[in-house]
Amino acid sequence: MSDAEKTKLRVDKWLWHARFFKSRSLAAQVVTAGHLRINSTHAAKPSSGVGAGDVLTFPQANSVRVVRVLALGVRRGPATEAQTLYEDLSKPEDKGPENPAFEGSGRPTKKDRRNLDLLRRQSLE
Repeated sequence: MSDAEKTKLRVDKWLWHARFFKSRSLAAQVVTAGHLRINSTHAAKPSSGVGAGDVLTFPQANSVRVVRVLALGVRRGPATEAQTLYEDLSKPEDKGPENPAFEGSGRPTKKDRRNLDLLRRQSLE
Protein backbone atom coordinates (compact mmCIF):
# COMPACT_ATOMS: atom_id res chain seq x y z
CA MET A 1 0.00 0.00 0.00
CA SER A 2 1.21 3.49 -0.76
CA ASP A 3 1.26 6.29 1.80
CA ALA A 4 -1.76 7.94 0.15
CA GLU A 5 -3.85 4.78 0.62
CA LYS A 6 -2.77 4.46 4.26
CA THR A 7 -4.00 7.96 5.03
CA LYS A 8 -7.49 7.25 3.74
CA LEU A 9 -10.52 6.07 5.67
CA ARG A 10 -13.83 4.63 4.49
CA VAL A 11 -16.25 7.50 3.95
CA ASP A 12 -19.08 5.85 5.88
CA LYS A 13 -16.76 5.29 8.83
CA TRP A 14 -15.52 8.89 8.73
CA LEU A 15 -19.08 10.29 8.62
CA TRP A 16 -19.89 8.15 11.65
CA HIS A 17 -16.72 9.22 13.49
CA ALA A 18 -17.53 12.88 12.78
CA ARG A 19 -21.03 12.32 14.22
CA PHE A 20 -23.00 13.32 11.13
CA PHE A 21 -24.98 10.08 11.37
CA LYS A 22 -26.06 8.00 14.36
CA SER A 23 -24.84 4.76 12.87
CA ARG A 24 -22.41 3.64 10.25
CA SER A 25 -25.19 1.86 8.36
CA LEU A 26 -27.14 5.13 8.04
CA ALA A 27 -24.04 6.79 6.60
CA ALA A 28 -23.63 3.87 4.19
CA GLN A 29 -27.26 4.23 3.06
CA VAL A 30 -26.69 7.88 2.12
CA VAL A 31 -23.63 6.91 0.09
CA THR A 32 -25.24 3.95 -1.71
CA ALA A 33 -28.29 6.10 -2.53
CA GLY A 34 -25.94 8.40 -4.46
CA HIS A 35 -26.40 11.43 -2.23
CA LEU A 36 -22.75 11.94 -1.28
CA ARG A 37 -20.11 13.75 -3.31
CA ILE A 38 -16.40 13.66 -2.63
CA ASN A 39 -14.63 16.60 -4.28
CA SER A 40 -17.71 17.18 -6.50
CA THR A 41 -17.81 13.59 -7.83
CA HIS A 42 -20.45 11.11 -6.74
CA ALA A 43 -19.25 8.42 -4.37
CA ALA A 44 -20.59 5.07 -5.51
CA LYS A 45 -19.61 2.91 -2.54
CA PRO A 46 -19.40 3.36 1.23
CA SER A 47 -15.87 1.96 0.98
CA SER A 48 -14.69 4.99 -0.98
CA GLY A 49 -11.64 6.51 0.60
CA VAL A 50 -11.60 9.96 2.13
CA GLY A 51 -8.54 11.84 3.32
CA ALA A 52 -7.51 15.17 4.75
CA GLY A 53 -8.36 18.04 2.40
CA ASP A 54 -11.30 16.31 0.70
CA VAL A 55 -14.61 18.20 0.48
CA LEU A 56 -17.79 16.22 1.16
CA THR A 57 -21.28 17.31 0.15
CA PHE A 58 -24.29 15.42 1.49
CA PRO A 59 -27.85 16.00 2.71
CA GLN A 60 -28.55 15.97 6.43
CA ALA A 61 -32.04 16.55 7.79
CA ASN A 62 -33.49 19.46 5.77
CA SER A 63 -30.21 21.02 4.63
CA VAL A 64 -27.19 20.22 2.50
CA ARG A 65 -23.89 20.01 4.38
CA VAL A 66 -20.56 20.90 2.82
CA VAL A 67 -17.55 19.98 4.95
CA ARG A 68 -13.79 19.84 4.44
CA VAL A 69 -12.04 16.89 6.05
CA LEU A 70 -9.26 18.12 8.32
CA ALA A 71 -8.30 14.87 10.02
CA LEU A 72 -9.19 11.19 10.11
CA GLY A 73 -10.68 9.90 13.32
CA VAL A 74 -9.47 6.79 15.09
CA ARG A 75 -12.60 6.40 17.20
CA ARG A 76 -16.09 7.81 17.61
CA GLY A 77 -15.46 10.10 20.53
CA PRO A 78 -17.39 12.96 22.09
CA ALA A 79 -18.85 15.76 19.97
CA THR A 80 -16.03 18.16 20.84
CA GLU A 81 -13.51 15.67 19.48
CA ALA A 82 -15.63 15.03 16.38
CA GLN A 83 -15.78 18.75 15.56
CA THR A 84 -11.99 18.84 15.19
CA LEU A 85 -12.21 16.40 12.27
CA TYR A 86 -13.85 18.83 9.83
CA GLU A 87 -14.42 22.43 8.81
CA ASP A 88 -18.01 23.34 8.01
CA LEU A 89 -18.28 25.17 4.67
CA SER A 90 -22.10 25.20 4.58
CA LYS A 91 -24.01 28.42 4.43
CA PRO A 92 -25.27 29.43 7.85
CA GLU A 93 -28.85 28.34 8.25
CA ASP A 94 -31.43 31.09 8.23
CA LYS A 95 -33.43 30.60 11.33
CA GLY A 96 -37.08 31.36 10.82
CA PRO A 97 -38.81 34.21 12.55
CA GLU A 98 -38.80 34.24 16.30
CA ASN A 99 -41.87 32.98 18.08
CA PRO A 100 -44.53 35.67 18.07
CA ALA A 101 -44.89 37.63 21.26
CA PHE A 102 -47.83 36.76 23.49
CA GLU A 103 -50.72 38.95 22.46
CA GLY A 104 -52.98 38.18 25.36
CA SER A 105 -55.19 35.82 23.41
CA GLY A 106 -55.84 32.28 24.46
CA ARG A 107 -57.14 30.85 27.66
CA PRO A 108 -57.60 33.46 30.39
CA THR A 109 -55.80 33.14 33.69
CA LYS A 110 -57.65 32.71 36.95
CA LYS A 111 -57.24 36.41 37.69
CA ASP A 112 -58.65 37.30 34.25
CA ARG A 113 -61.68 35.02 34.83
CA ARG A 114 -62.40 36.68 38.17
CA ASN A 115 -62.26 40.11 36.54
CA LEU A 116 -64.61 38.93 33.78
CA ASP A 117 -67.05 37.53 36.34
CA LEU A 118 -66.93 40.82 38.25
CA LEU A 119 -67.67 42.77 35.06
CA ARG A 120 -70.59 40.46 34.21
CA ARG A 121 -72.08 40.85 37.66
CA GLN A 122 -71.79 44.63 37.46
CA SER A 123 -73.41 44.73 34.01
CA LEU A 124 -76.38 42.69 35.28
CA GLU A 125 -77.05 45.10 38.12
